[in-house]
Amino acid sequence: MERSSHSSEAAATGPLAGIRVLDLSAYIAGPYGCTLLADQGAEVIKIEPPTGDNLRKYPSTLEAESRAFLGVNRGKRGLVLDLKQPEALAVLIKLVKSADVLVHNFRPNVPARLGIAYEQLRDVNPRLIYCAVTGYGDTGPNKEKAGYDQVLQTMSGMCTLQGKRGGPPEILYGSVVDYYAAAMVAAGVSSALFERERNGAGQYVGVSLLRSALTMQSARMIWADSEPKDVGRDMRSGGITGIHPTRDGYLYISANTPHFWQALCEKTGLDALATNERYDTVRKRAQHCDEIVPQLHAALQARSAPEWEALFGEAVPCAAARSIEDMFDDPQVLAEDMVATYHYPGVGTYRGFKQPIRFSATPGPEPVAAPAFGQHSTEVLRDEGWSDAEIDALRATRAVL
Repeated sequence: MERSSHSSEAAATGPLAGIRVLDLSAYIAGPYGCTLLADQGAEVIKIEPPTGDNLRKYPSTLEAESRAFLGVNRGKRGLVLDLKQPEALAVLIKLVKSADVLVHNFRPNVPARLGIAYEQLRDVNPRLIYCAVTGYGDTGPNKEKAGYDQVLQTMSGMCTLQGKRGGPPEILYGSVVDYYAAAMVAAGVSSALFERERNGAGQYVGVSLLRSALTMQSARMIWADSEPKDVGRDMRSGGITGIHPTRDGYLYISANTPHFWQALCEKTGLDALATNERYDTVRKRAQHCDEIVPQLHAALQARSAPEWEALFGEAVPCAAARSIEDMFDDPQVLAEDMVATYHYPGVGTYRGFKQPIRFSATPGPEPVAAPAFGQHSTEVLRDEGWSDAEIDALRATRAVL
């Protein structure tokens, strides 16, 4: 790939080293997609408005910064531009000339008003990969509506299927649609960069939360012509596979295959269930779960969740329910080198997640914290050739902060 000329290139590592990404997005989907690119070596410049990314304002027990912002924006440089001012727009246009990728999550009617629509920036840099993250896509009756994770969960059927049959819908907390969309951003941008190597041209990449929510449900979005509307798309295994109470704590058990079902019955002392023809397939067990689950719960009262986890070992896929805090020192997490130590102004030293993908030949850069508000504004402009006097003039008009 053609490498961008920026000052940090010499130290960059990873399969995307030398790729420059302008991240104009906010919240989670776009920003974390850009973080995934940064994890792979891309130089990501996070460009925020004077009011900052709204994620900075999310509730947090950390006084100096939102925990969410720190977790979503690691590995970036920070620049503040007021794109409503022509001087700031001129700065962005100059950055676009040397950029490889631009990501934003404005509603479809906003970019043209700001002067940064794909058609406008394509003329500035024909090699630019332009990724727009929207709630519902670029067309259709909902295209201008604001899209949020749990709104799309509710709209797309996820919440209905998460709830118990006949019960109220339930939210899946953890911004699962946003994070899946972030993965689609990183994948889509990487594929477009690969295609650019073959034809030399950039392109538009569209990612929406609606597409993300439905992509996550590909196994549910199958509807044969001969089927009625309500065909039972819940793929849970009748209550046997799921979270169960033990003497102390809760345990998730997965026992769909014949091998795991046999092992579960043997280790819990329910051997009679294993030999009963009424329960010898996962479909039959789902049909008769009201007979099986009470016996399983009674047997699980003999031990705590960690004790069952140890007893089941590799014979029965399971996990004792833990807190996220337990993951910081989990032996498997540490063995896979998933936690790094960071430093952030006002917060001090903290531990957080690091690179999600391992590359044997091109490992990514050492992880660094999310940027403080406008932390690298001067540095980025100097890299692009602005003099200190010119930077001071931009700051005086508050086009740059």
